[in-house]
Amino acid sequence: MNAKQHPQSSRRPSSSVATRHRSTGRIAVNVLADGLISALAAPLARFLAAPHDGLLHPLWFVLGGAITLLVSGLPFRIPQQYWRFSGVADLRGIAAASVGGAALFSGLLILTGFPLPSPTFPLIHALVLLVGLGGGRVLTRLLAGVRQQVQGQKSRVLLVGSDLSADLFLRGLERASDRQYLVQGLVTRSPGQQGRRLHGVPILGIAGDITDVLARMAQARTLPDQIIITEPEWRGSQISTVLDAGQRHGIAVQRAPSLTNLTPAEQIQMRPIALEDLLNRPEVPLDREGMARLIQGQVVLVTGAGGTIGSELARQVAQFGPERLLLLDHGEFALWQIDLELSELYPGVPREVIVASIRDAGRVEEIFSRYKPALVFHAAALKHVPIVEANACEGVLTNVIGTRLVADAAIRHSASAMVLISSDKAVNPSSIMGATKRCAEIYCQALAVAAEARGSRFRCVTVRFGNVLGSTGSVVPLFRRQLEQGGPLTVTHPDMTRYFMTVPEAVGLVLQASVRGTASRKLRDETDIRLQQGGIFVLDMGEPVRILDLARQMIRLAGLKPDEDVAIRFTGLRPGEKLYEELFHGREAPVPTDAPGLKMATPRAIDLSAAAVLLQQIELASREDDEGRALALIRSLVPEFAHNPSGEVRRPGQAVSMPGQDPVP
Repeated sequence: MNAKQHPQSSRRPSSSVATRHRSTGRIAVNVLADGLISALAAPLARFLAAPHDGLLHPLWFVLGGAITLLVSGLPFRIPQQYWRFSGVADLRGIAAASVGGAALFSGLLILTGFPLPSPTFPLIHALVLLVGLGGGRVLTRLLAGVRQQVQGQKSRVLLVGSDLSADLFLRGLERASDRQYLVQGLVTRSPGQQGRRLHGVPILGIAGDITDVLARMAQARTLPDQIIITEPEWRGSQISTVLDAGQRHGIAVQRAPSLTNLTPAEQIQMRPIALEDLLNRPEVPLDREGMARLIQGQVVLVTGAGGTIGSELARQVAQFGPERLLLLDHGEFALWQIDLELSELYPGVPREVIVASIRDAGRVEEIFSRYKPALVFHAAALKHVPIVEANACEGVLTNVIGTRLVADAAIRHSASAMVLISSDKAVNPSSIMGATKRCAEIYCQALAVAAEARGSRFRCVTVRFGNVLGSTGSVVPLFRRQLEQGGPLTVTHPDMTRYFMTVPEAVGLVLQASVRGTASRKLRDETDIRLQQGGIFVLDMGEPVRILDLARQMIRLAGLKPDEDVAIRFTGLRPGEKLYEELFHGREAPVPTDAPGLKMATPRAIDLSAAAVLLQQIELASREDDEGRALALIRSLVPEFAHNPSGEVRRPGQAVSMPGQDPVP
């Protein structure tokens, strides 16, 4: 290793020395240029103050003008200024140095017995220095801009955003080493700005009127090659409006990067609009102090740690410094990936990689007995609806029995809390996957109520939410793969809608719910009372999104036209699917909580002993691969389960014929 490091260490000093030499050379050029300007300024100022005395003066007069300026400029770092990027702060330093240099020169004249050419000579000298030094820098900047405009073919762009973000972009463009863009106009969000100019660029209108702006540009045959959104805070409908307007004229829309950290040598690289930017979701303030109190110094177990939600849980939990982080999954490769990532991001957090199945009671017991986790995040589950439909008993054993085994082990080994990750598919389920998640919810509800009744410190918190963008097996990666292959994009039904949220946002709110769900019940407010009754946290998912609209937006983001460049094909609902997912049962009204981003549902709960008996019967039927009996037992536990094995299109409120069953009392 030392041998490998030696060549690198020997190269770094030479690079550093070369950089210092270049910097010293540039400073020397600045000193010579400033000295020449100040040397010429002294006799010129004398001529302006006393024209009758002539223009030629002794050599010491010229040298004195140069030396005094250089001396007075040292406190203001005049030699270190970058002429090409001089700004207001640099001009202030030049003004101060000019006044100081003129005063010092006049003082030396008086001390040496040389009379001042006129009483106004110090003022005239300072003004000549200011014009000469400042003008040289302004001229250098203007020449650099002209040279960049001449070099290469520029992409014509229209900037859309606030006037502040447009100002930052234009300044960054001036600093860029390769000016790739020719800005034709600005569209701001502030009314009343049309007709004004920013850095010489006209303001053409406001963002809400971008369709009219582009129409006028099209009529004048000045349409841009690109539209660049400079406002970093824009999300949802604001971006969709710009995308739709650009799409009508075949103009690509991109987003500007953060321009505050660009150095003069860097280029401004645009980035495409991210799909997440189209979710019009306000940022939710998170209780990070509460999360730190919950996690720091604790042994934390994450089941399903290799999955989308489980791996993000591991990342966010690691931020708060747990005593030990236990990563459990049955997939070796997925575990290796998240373990490698955490070793790079949080090398100081001790970790254990555990390959195990949550359906193995002996293995689960061994893990809890050995590591004694205080906090358990249970994300392990089979979630793909058609696959669980085709492997019903496997889904039951993982989602229902696996959850029971983990929860029971957590109680036996004195864990303080278990957090169940549930799904909106558990509400009025039409799939086996949704029904199994509802069974898991019911058992955890029963545990929570029983723990409250006996005054136990154990908390069982259930968090329910919808789809997350980019999760394994979700529609977004499928669309991306289909786009790479040239299409078509497959959508099951034109009216299908789903709730969407980004993975980091969903997990942040899961932790928020964990903090609130494990808090003391001394307050006895509405949230506490509902938690004691088996309440379930539901993430505020915003408005549902039509999958067809999502497909069209992804095509547009790829710079293509829906139905022209890429076709969209409807395939029909798959087994177990329904058109509309729900976050709340028809009879359970959503109730706000005192935690931002969280609502609460209080679905029907049953006694723990009754739930345990039914789960034992369900487990026996599933292990015997008796799917019919297992589903019949699930219907008795979840009477709202309206199985849709054929993928029949059902509208909300549509009556469904189901086999008769008696709900659990």
